[in-house]
Amino acid sequence: MLLSAHDPAELRACLQDAELFLVFTPELACEREPLALLEMLLSEVDIIEVRPKAPAKAASATIASDPAAEARATFDWTRAVLDLLKSHPDAPPVLCNDRVDVALALKHEGCAGVHLGMSDLPPAEARALLGPDPLIGLSTHDLAQVLRATEEPVDYLGFGPVFPSRTKGYSQGLGPEAAWIASEGACLPLFPIGGIRVENAMELGACRRAAVGSALLASPDPPAAARRLRAGLRGGR
Repeated sequence: MLLSAHDPAELRACLQDAELFLVFTPELACEREPLALLEMLLSEVDIIEVRPKAPAKAASATIASDPAAEARATFDWTRAVLDLLKSHPDAPPVLCNDRVDVALALKHEGCAGVHLGMSDLPPAEARALLGPDPLIGLSTHDLAQVLRATEEPVDYLGFGPVFPSRTKGYSQGLGPEAAWIASEGACLPLFPIGGIRVENAMELGACRRAAVGSALLASPDPPAAARRLRAGLRGGR
């Protein structure tokens, strides 16, 4: 069901059970129609975050250099994804990236919440604006940030980059062991992110979760890649 428009307890139960978190960046669709590609993945992923940002290496020529354009792109793409999900009642919850204003504007259209970075609006302020029901996620990059974040009014954490990531411009990752330690230290669902692929997903089996973008969106067979990633997170089972 489209949990984002319903019981917040159901939303959080979905979050607790989630394994595969898709960061939907339309620019990664490799010349394919992004929404058609996303539709192929609706039954394969557990949560969707809409993040319309181009790779960091091309930031000077993209919306990433224009906050106003980025906000509008986030609004337009999030609304487009929510419109797509209207014909898919079993689709996963949808969040938007960074923009609390977009999450608030689309709250009654089914937006489940927002994912924040460390330089975005503080979680307490986001919670005050959004109210108690929407999900709020927060990016973290070391164990100290993870432990501090558990005192914030957030529902889940991202952690990374775990591996080098061309999408975000990271030449080094924190490593799977750091993700395992962070996952153990967090009392919230924690999703490792950054450079996660089918080939290395098994290294994160102790975490049981992953957030991915290009591993699915740039794959020649996205549904098959999602199933292989999930199997890797389950230790190949």
